Amino acid sequence: MKHMTEEELIAYREGVAAERMVIAQHLAACEECRAELERIETVLAALDTLLVPNPGDDYGRRVWQQIAPRLPERPAQWWQAWFEPKRLAAVGVMATLLVAAFIAGRSMRDPIRVDVATKEQIRERVLVVAVGEHLGRSEMMLVELSNAEPLGPAQKRVDISAEQHRAEDLLEENRLYRQTALKEGDANLASVLDDLERVLLDVTHSPEEVTPAQLEKIRQKIEARGILFKVRVVGRELQERQKATKPAPAQKDSKESERNKA
Repeated sequence: MKHMTEEELIAYREGVAAERMVIAQHLAACEECRAELERIETVLAALDTLLVPNPGDDYGRRVWQQIAPRLPERPAQWWQAWFEPKRLAAVGVMATLLVAAFIAGRSMRDPIRVDVATKEQIRERVLVVAVGEHLGRSEMMLVELSNAEPLGPAQKRVDISAEQHRAEDLLEENRLYRQTALKEGDANLASVLDDLERVLLDVTHSPEEVTPAQLEKIRQKIEARGILFKVRVVGRELQERQKATKPAPAQKDSKESERNKA
């Protein structure tokens, strides 16, 4: 009997396997593969309970080195620009792909080619989550900037150096996401990211210490563009897209097939 590979079992668990019913029927008849699926479930469930450490500034580069050899090459696709090692943002959601690649690499069975659509669906979810987290970090920075004030009553200037550094980091990511949205024809997202980019540029080019009047001008620009409202609306839309692209658990298929066989 030919057993399922760990890649196939992981894809089945995520609900993106091309031959779900075939795998479910195999699991109903194969005790070894059922045990392997349970082991994978145990490992991934344990990972869900762990605290996520600070990945570090070079996290994106290290993750890319791990997963790049396993991803199919697609010339002239917009995904390539987003996944360039020099541009890859340090997003925590990539840990899921790293875990899947690590588990698959431990398999001693003969690997087979996983359906390309499976990886494309995973990549799409990664991008949706990454842009959503980028907007969330941008919103947090803008809120803190709007609420900034002198540290003491005797001080006449406001230190916005922390917000300035964060805006500079967000700016490079924002440009990449805006270019991606334009290539994909998502005019609404591109417009919001363009407005956000202008605000990030204003903050980046401001002095590290500003007078209350200068800070008020920055606040007025933020309010005039309605950028906080736009970021929140688009962020909620991306959350809905994330839910729509997240597959339902696929464990029931194997259990139902096993009961039907009995």
